[in-house]
Amino acid sequence: PAYNKPMEISFAPELEAKLNRIASETGKGASQVVQELVSSYLDHDQWFRQEVEKGLASLDSGKSVSHEEVRRQMERILGS
Repeated sequence: PAYNKPMEISFAPELEAKLNRIASETGKGASQVVQELVSSYLDHDQWFRQEVEKGLASLDSGKSVSHEEVRRQMERILGS
């Protein structure tokens, strides 16, 4: 069964004002803005945790990059 029971959340007045401003500017309801933000946060959190697990698995299997190699890669990326 789908969960459609409303959840009540309290915000500090300044946060609520920001939320209402964003909702007004985007033409969305405050509830929709909060749902989109929470969904985005949870998706990012899940991705981040998976990437950390991949990194730890690589270290466990003996794959690593030296500090010097990371520095060289960053210099190439940043064009330094």
